[in-house]
Amino acid sequence: MTEQLTKRVEDALKLTKEMTAIELASYAKAMRDEFGITATPMVAAGAAPGGGQAAAAAVEEQDSFDVVLAQAGTNKIQVIKEIRGMISLGLKEAKDLVESAPKPVKTGVPKAEAQEMKKKLEAVGATVELK
Repeated sequence: MTEQLTKRVEDALKLTKEMTAIELASYAKAMRDEFGITATPMVAAGAAPGGGQAAAAAVEEQDSFDVVLAQAGTNKIQVIKEIRGMISLGLKEAKDLVESAPKPVKTGVPKAEAQEMKKKLEAVGATVELK
């Protein structure tokens, strides 16, 4: 069953899709600050006793990741080019992102895509973390 979205929600999604990685990171931080959102997973109030192992397994099986550029390394130009190709940023935005590392490159990425991004960035000398 597909849920109908209101016009306001559709408009917000459209704006979000059009944001650059830097804008998305800033927006995500503002949302966390404004609404007190934390990265700590919530446990259902009615969880059965002894379900700690199941909850721990669920936390370990993370399905989306944030790709964070920790350091650009010595080959900064190649890192900028690689980032531009991955998330279609302009030259100035990509350069600013690389120079302000550590910075999220892309958030909420599926595991396979995150690992591929990490592999490509590390191949050109960057240090990347998946969170």
